Amino acid sequence: MKQLFFILLSIVIVSQGIAQSEKFTKAMTSTIATFDSAKTADDMLASSAAFERIGDAEKTQWLPYYYASLSQVLYAFMKNDMTQTDAYANKANDLLKKADALQPNNSEISCVKSMIATLHLIVNPQNRWQEYGPVLQTELDNAKKQDPTNPRPYYLQGQNLRNTPEQFGGGCATAKPLLEEALKKYDAFKPASALAPHWGKGQAEKTLSTCQ
Repeated sequence: MKQLFFILLSIVIVSQGIAQSEKFTKAMTSTIATFDSAKTADDMLASSAAFERIGDAEKTQWLPYYYASLSQVLYAFMKNDMTQTDAYANKANDLLKKADALQPNNSEISCVKSMIATLHLIVNPQNRWQEYGPVLQTELDNAKKQDPTNPRPYYLQGQNLRNTPEQFGGGCATAKPLLEEALKKYDAFKPASALAPHWGKGQAEKTLSTCQ
């Protein structure tokens, strides 16, 4: 009788775990679809809030906080309000710290760290380059080392160079090889799961097209 009780208890626990996993997957799949189709800054902010709610409910999953931070970063870029950009970047950083604590030394997280540094930098490039420029590049280098197959650090570095004046080492001449390398890696890249990051290819193609 005692053995039967433990068997039944094990079945209940396993069933609850499967149901929770299915609930998480369904919520993430739906919210990622919303993220992918976001057209406005408000859409992106709504995605960030939805991912954060999933992360707070799950507590042990890094992907919701990663996407919440990424959405917040993209919201900041889309808003392009320099009076609020630091605040948006700080919010994104708070969310990313939660993802980083759950999944340290992750290439995708390092990419978003570089994007947050970029946000702080663009508020005042002349005065902030020495502080945030090295952080930006270090995190992209980390992302490449952590996963050499990841196309996103190459895309982000190429985009940064495309937006940097030629007199400071930027422009198409330096950006184009990185963007081309990013697209090769996008073609070969296989996300770890249906929920894993897959963004950036369209943006890389668009950026490269400005250098043709």
